[in-house]
Amino acid sequence: MKRILIAWAIGAMCAASAFAQRKATIENVREIPYTSVPGLLKLPVGEYLGESVAVATNSKGHIFVYHRSANTRLFEFDQTGNFVKEIGAGYYGFEFAHSVRVDRDDNIWTVDEGTNMVTKFSPEGKVLMVLGRRPPAVLGVQAAPAGPNQPAQKYIFCRPTDVGWDPQGNIFVSDGYCNNRVVKYDKDGRFLAQSGSEKAGNALGEFNLPHGLQVDGQGNVWVADRTNFRYQVLDNNLKPIRQITNLGVGWTVCISSGPHQYAFLSNSNPNGNMPGTWDITGEIYKAELDGTVLGKFGHPGKMAPGFQVVHMMDCRNPNEIIAGEIESWRVQKLLLKDGK
Repeated sequence: MKRILIAWAIGAMCAASAFAQRKATIENVREIPYTSVPGLLKLPVGEYLGESVAVATNSKGHIFVYHRSANTRLFEFDQTGNFVKEIGAGYYGFEFAHSVRVDRDDNIWTVDEGTNMVTKFSPEGKVLMVLGRRPPAVLGVQAAPAGPNQPAQKYIFCRPTDVGWDPQGNIFVSDGYCNNRVVKYDKDGRFLAQSGSEKAGNALGEFNLPHGLQVDGQGNVWVADRTNFRYQVLDNNLKPIRQITNLGVGWTVCISSGPHQYAFLSNSNPNGNMPGTWDITGEIYKAELDGTVLGKFGHPGKMAPGFQVVHMMDCRNPNEIIAGEIESWRVQKLLLKDGK
């Protein structure tokens, strides 16, 4: 089978508009056939999904969907798609969903862009840890900071986007829309280090909207550096190793379970479906951790199995991708027919 090495570019690159899209420049990538499972999730009567921005699975195959509806809500479904329960109804840390992840102990973590909070729930839905703080109501609602960003603080986020863990249980947070940084905490939530700052940048170790994050089994941190049109790979101490610049927009990243891990990297169709972007974006790439591209799959489309803004993926099983979409308000299970 033909394999293609990702271009690990080292030079700096120019930042661009946060919502601009870019065609991937990698060529001759094989297509991975796939099918979409119809009618995956069975919602209770009278319930609907909103913008399905975040999806994750646990060790039992249960599916968690963190979505933006009239209120931000977190739903749990079993492995066959039957509704199990809602987690965190009325929780103060829910305002504007961005990410949900499940750790090796099946704890559920949410990252909320609206409250600037990262919350760890037990499998039963009990709050175990909180990182960050919701802005007090007396300050009023503010979609984004007015004027220059304030200096980044150890325990205060500014529109965070994702969370991950290394094999030792250290916590990594991408923070985010206004703090352009990645932060490392120990397993008890104590600050250890950060890469980047409140100022956007395009050198290695700097970020311009770190939109997604995952940690591989070697402890390396993969960051979807969206507005810099790249992915960055950092070591466990948040020192830059390399960048990937030929896969279009760094929208989101997923690392599959081991012992053999794969990286899934998304050049998603954009919010708003801007003119011409359906012709140049929408695909998801599968790669080895050493940077070898194994193939790509997916295309834009309002109807399944097309995509309308894959905001987040779960790839616990690398041949069964769970994709959460913003504009179609849905979750798809994609079965990859990948002989490698």
